[in-house]
Amino acid sequence: MNMPKKVGIILINYQNYAVRFLAECRDSLRRQDYPAESFCVYVIDNASTPETENFLRATYPEAELITRADGNYAAANNLGFRRAIADGCDYLVTVNMDTEMEADWLSQLVIALDGRPEAAIAQSKVLLYPRGDEDRAVPKINSLGNIFHFLGFGFTFCYGEPDRPVSGYPEINGYASGCSFIIRAAVWEAVGGYNEEFYMYHDDVELSLKVRLSGHKIILAPRSVIRHKYEFDRSVRMFYYIERNRVLTLFAFYPLWFLILITPPALAIQLGLLLYAGVHGWLKTSFRVYAYFLCPKNYVKLHKYRREIKRLSTVPFSDLAGSFSGRIEFQEIANPLLNRLVNPVLDLYWNIVKRII
Repeated sequence: MNMPKKVGIILINYQNYAVRFLAECRDSLRRQDYPAESFCVYVIDNASTPETENFLRATYPEAELITRADGNYAAANNLGFRRAIADGCDYLVTVNMDTEMEADWLSQLVIALDGRPEAAIAQSKVLLYPRGDEDRAVPKINSLGNIFHFLGFGFTFCYGEPDRPVSGYPEINGYASGCSFIIRAAVWEAVGGYNEEFYMYHDDVELSLKVRLSGHKIILAPRSVIRHKYEFDRSVRMFYYIERNRVLTLFAFYPLWFLILITPPALAIQLGLLLYAGVHGWLKTSFRVYAYFLCPKNYVKLHKYRREIKRLSTVPFSDLAGSFSGRIEFQEIANPLLNRLVNPVLDLYWNIVKRII
């Protein structure tokens, strides 16, 4: 009889996050039907203080606690994954703390990878946490995989739609949601883990693109169900990292010829985002983004990073680009200008570019 794969589960705490969310997440992990001796939970206390450390030890004593001084989310995941690999874990799971899992959440993630050697990552079916009786009666989808736009935007697939059965293990042609996915430890090491320059946001995009360029697939594990206490406003407050890392992704992964092809819509969108930032009082934040890309030392790091991506790539970039989207689908924002003008123009432009490449 084959022994179950050993799994390392990484939870990241930041400031008062654990006070708000850890108890329910912990209870869900305690209810898992996967053999308890075959998985370990690592709680990374990011930007740790004596108070958060004491709280975490008292609240989740069976988890291994690892403390860090700063709030770098990508670095925290790397630290947890490296510890799990050192402990002999075959599979690595990253999961948000603001979640509640079904009892077979973990076993279904493992089953998804065990039976599909071509897949390196399997994402859970992520549902929105119910806010009332109506949501409990008709659960809503948070993510059935994430979509990547050719200008670097990322957004969830089927957000807000009623939950429904999904057959098989469909391939995700964008990227896996960092809310809940499992990755083979050997693949994570081969692609170099997370790039810690991303700090937070787009870290799941960055890892997924590297995995796909290295010739592996990303799939959905629809019977691995997790409920996410998603708060859109919480993400918007991190505008600097969202926008900086969007542009950083383009410069890191796109060959020069492709950057030239997308320059006209990229500049137009950049102007629109600058106006949006001005309306919302974020101009200073936008200028911080520009300052990052005007700093020479960052281009030295970027050049090295591009060489690493080229080294690990076995799939032509044009094959990867063929799966990019031409429409920006921010389901949380009902914007008539975006839907009636911007998206049709972007979609038309992208269809022309796809014919060229």
